[in-house]
Amino acid sequence: KVMVEPVAKFMRKAWKIGADDPAKVVHCLKVGLALSLVSIFYYMRPLYDGIGGNAMWAIMTVVVVFESNVGATFCKCVNRVVATILAGSLGIGVHWVATQSGKAEIFVIGCSVFLFAFAATYSRFVPSFKAKFDYGAMIFILTFSLVSVGGYRVDKLIDLAQQRVSTIAIGTSICIIITVFFCPIWAGSQLHRLVQHNLDKLADSLDGCVAEYFKKKDLSTNENEDEESNVKLQGFKCVLNSKGTEESMANLARWEPAHGSFNFRHPWKLYVKIGAAMRRCAYCLENLSICINYETEAPDQVKKHFGEACMKLSSASSKILRELADMMKKTRKSSKMDFLVFDMNSAVQELQETLKTVPIETNKPGEEEVPSKEDDNKGDCSEDSTMSMSLHDVLPVATLVTLLIENAARIQATIEAVEELANLA
Repeated sequence: KVMVEPVAKFMRKAWKIGADDPAKVVHCLKVGLALSLVSIFYYMRPLYDGIGGNAMWAIMTVVVVFESNVGATFCKCVNRVVATILAGSLGIGVHWVATQSGKAEIFVIGCSVFLFAFAATYSRFVPSFKAKFDYGAMIFILTFSLVSVGGYRVDKLIDLAQQRVSTIAIGTSICIIITVFFCPIWAGSQLHRLVQHNLDKLADSLDGCVAEYFKKKDLSTNENEDEESNVKLQGFKCVLNSKGTEESMANLARWEPAHGSFNFRHPWKLYVKIGAAMRRCAYCLENLSICINYETEAPDQVKKHFGEACMKLSSASSKILRELADMMKKTRKSSKMDFLVFDMNSAVQELQETLKTVPIETNKPGEEEVPSKEDDNKGDCSEDSTMSMSLHDVLPVATLVTLLIENAARIQATIEAVEELANLA
């Protein structure tokens, strides 16, 4: 029982991972298939005689270059092949120069290894180079060192280099064929869905924050509703944490061939721009979520004064975000966007007017307001509508109002970025 329970728990977790994301199971199956195919070159005698003991290099290539999506696999395959050919050619050239140097052979090899290793390693610190060719630089260092140094003790260096390039080409070819033609997982499609879902999460989070702030305390909710509401409230955090994923996927998507609705020169950079615009909105929502947990809560009278206008602006803004998500899904401009933007701008103006009409107390400390006879004769309804509010009571809601207006302005930048993508895609 001591051993069975942990094993059963582990198996349940493993099963849940596969059930939640079947793409991971597909990737594992493709890796197994690629390794099985490349192993044939080692087991079958005619194929083994053709490439010799270097068949292991094909297996190693499959292990290190096969990634979960097409873009990452293409990136590593191209990096490995180009770096191997370039480093192998330079290594053979250095070996030939060294053999012509007589007694200075060791010195020539040592200096060349130092210089090329230094240059390749330094290039890995350049951000633009590192994003695309970091793996290639590492393979270049490895291959150049093996060829140039190994050639000092190997007679048939060119034959050895040819065999290793051949095996690496075999391994990368198998990886590319399997990753493209067997249940392909495209980095571009993943990036497209990520941005689309983040727009929906922003809309849900915006509605949730404003609704939670103006929610009446006496309304009872069950635990499931509270949990679902809390998940929507925290949706902006997914947007804030997705920067690295978006940039990585955008870089990988550039390596992929045309597929689906994505052309060869699809503007993947615009997805990073859209993500940056969404994060600016998410920062506003992060501050909105802080307003919900203020220690000094605004009185119900103040919330009532601003509630309708805030909810109207929140609804108009979230409709735009959902329409942008629909534009991302269809990859074309929306005919309703101009009307939605007009509604949002109208809601902003209405909220600004509501903020200007707040009756703030202007009495100095120690002074008392003397009610007139006319004021005494007014009813309760009139008294509620003209009752003045202290600045201390208004400030918490004024902060929320300012954030909603700022968020609406930032949504404009998101609209422009998505429409630019729709025009170019």
